[in-house]
Amino acid sequence: MSKAEYKVSTLVDMIESGELQLPEMQRQYVWTQVKVRDLLDSLYRGYPSGIILAWKAPQDSDVETRAFAVAANRDDAASLLLLDGQQRLTSLSSILRGEPVHVKGRKTPVEILFNLDHPDELTFITEVNEDVESDDDLGGDDEADLDPKERVNKRAFHVWNKAIGSLPNWVKVTDVFTKTDKELFTSAGVTGFDDPRYARYSERLKQLRSVRDYVYRAEILEREKSYEEVTEIFVRVNSLGAKLRGSDLALAQITARWKGSLSLFTHYQNRVRDLGFDLDLGVHLRALIAVITGQSKFLTVGSLSKDRLEQGWARTQRVFDFAVDFVVKNLHINSRTLLSSPLLLITTAYWADRRDLRIDPEEAAAFRTWFLIANAKGRYSRGSSESVLDQDLAILRNGAGAAELLERLEQQFGRLDFMPNDLVGRNTRSGIFKTMFLLFAEQGAEDWATSLHISPKHANSADKIEFHHIFPKAYLKRERRDLNDSEINDIANYAFIGSQTNKQISDKTPATYRANYPVKRMEAQLVRFDPWGTGAGDFEGFISERREAIATALNTFVGLGNEAAMLDKHDLRPTTSPVD
Repeated sequence: MSKAEYKVSTLVDMIESGELQLPEMQRQYVWTQVKVRDLLDSLYRGYPSGIILAWKAPQDSDVETRAFAVAANRDDAASLLLLDGQQRLTSLSSILRGEPVHVKGRKTPVEILFNLDHPDELTFITEVNEDVESDDDLGGDDEADLDPKERVNKRAFHVWNKAIGSLPNWVKVTDVFTKTDKELFTSAGVTGFDDPRYARYSERLKQLRSVRDYVYRAEILEREKSYEEVTEIFVRVNSLGAKLRGSDLALAQITARWKGSLSLFTHYQNRVRDLGFDLDLGVHLRALIAVITGQSKFLTVGSLSKDRLEQGWARTQRVFDFAVDFVVKNLHINSRTLLSSPLLLITTAYWADRRDLRIDPEEAAAFRTWFLIANAKGRYSRGSSESVLDQDLAILRNGAGAAELLERLEQQFGRLDFMPNDLVGRNTRSGIFKTMFLLFAEQGAEDWATSLHISPKHANSADKIEFHHIFPKAYLKRERRDLNDSEINDIANYAFIGSQTNKQISDKTPATYRANYPVKRMEAQLVRFDPWGTGAGDFEGFISERREAIATALNTFVGLGNEAAMLDKHDLRPTTSPVD
């Protein structure tokens, strides 16, 4: 293994020319803006930033490659394939070139702001929450006494937002690399050489631009190593750093064994996305493993031959297509946003596969009930979702069907039906809230003003469905200071209406706005004021009664109606104690 050193600017040039590319095993760009911010902060301070690992592939190799998440000139064959460092180099290439990167199939600009007035001593250390894409959390306990503006100004870098971006001392990092000092000084209000900020700003712009000269040490694997061995090195290096998910490592193993498979996977992923289901590639890979092996863990990937993978993928596409068609046509779910977990689609695909796509009406009806209840109660949203999924796959693998899935579901939650208390404390991301939307849509709910049926896929932004506080939040904050946010944001206080209608209502009282819209449109979403009242003092009574109405309607919608009758019909009386 040889060693080399490259400046960031050189690496960016190599990406643009195609001299440095990605082997097929590599994943797509997945970094959030927060991680880009902290990379820049580290380089600005001169902190170590890891090494680059590359492979000089044989010139006659049939190794599949793909372009970076930024534009690349593919005319020349790549002499180096990047194994470790993709996220860093993609981010830096984007910033230095002033061009957007591809994030999950979309062009999303990576916009980071630079504080020309940051303190001389940068003592604040950013703590990254890897699950959060913004950095609205502006400080730690040591800064609790500072107001938000002071905390922001202690930073050198910040993810772009409108408020901070409008401040004259904050400039876009991409502008620093694509604009002149004169242009930047004009925006910052620096009037000339005699401005006391001129020298300080000049020095800081120079220091930021010196990121181009930051030197990465590169370790380069020799040509003689096989693609399979290089894949093993890639898996080990990335797994040691805990940077890759199980699906990423599985993808590396699959592409090492089956050349060209990544393009097949991503093509299918894009096709499913066009149908309304924007799913991570890992979902499709997990479906593939389930169809082939009857379980969902990626640990079995290493034992699968290319023939089994190819045959399994052909079958997986067929049954996953069926799963999408089933949820769209039979359940009227036409968007990923209405699912509490995409793993529901894997179970549906495997259910169809085990029945060779021959499903009688009673089984389809029972599976519909299972799916809707599992979605609402969050079957795969609690604890180890992979283990729970494997429990359901095992039921289906052993020849059982929807009735047994329902029994397992009842064991998990204690009962299948919905009670008013099930709505208490749930937020707008919960499965039961998503199922409320499905319920109202099934009942023909329309926007109160335009008569458009509610849908997550309206074309115009004015018609985009939003959550509307039936008792507006500002109104309750003003009239009922005793209520906290969780009480005001109770999901029983939400209805689904268009953006424009929501703006029209604003903070008007129910007594004021109700006369503007047909009663039947409100009743389609179980909004009935007359028996409950419209004043701020009537809020609790309204919420209590509407919760009960929603729970009753949900039971009918999912196919339960009377729980006892449902249990008897499917012989689902539990014979074992509930499981966690």
